[in-house]
Amino acid sequence: MANTYSQIYIQIVFAVEGRQNLIEKQNREELHKYISGIVNKRNTKMLSIFCMPDHTHLLVGLKPSLSISDLVRDIKSGSSNFINEKRWVRGHFNWQEGFGAFSYSRSQIDRVCKYIMNQEVHHAKKSFKHEYIGFLKNFQVEYDDEYLFDWVD
Repeated sequence: MANTYSQIYIQIVFAVEGRQNLIEKQNREELHKYISGIVNKRNTKMLSIFCMPDHTHLLVGLKPSLSISDLVRDIKSGSSNFINEKRWVRGHFNWQEGFGAFSYSRSQIDRVCKYIMNQEVHHAKKSFKHEYIGFLKNFQVEYDDEYLFDWVD
């Protein structure tokens, strides 16, 4: 789009189907690179990514011509196929339906990137459920418990 200028920073969060711990540490870097490739092919900038065993956080600089839903669909579909082709899990790998998307200003980017990169330390103290509901509350997103991720407590 000519003469279109933007700064749109979105943190995207989504979970493994059934909240199973299926993303193993030894595969994390390769999965990060694969997902980053999907993001880059959509002319979007990957700023930070971290895959926990049961969920993923990423921060992207989004182009206004691309919907968040389309980007997440492409990431989930492509990375699911990649994981299944690599046979990293027994059975069939899928991401859960749905995702969270939270916007940030440019001045918050460094803090959000550090937060994403420190997921392992962060989750030693706080569950994914507690974290995710905290995002929804902090961003004042109305939600229905029935439609949140399947939780494993």
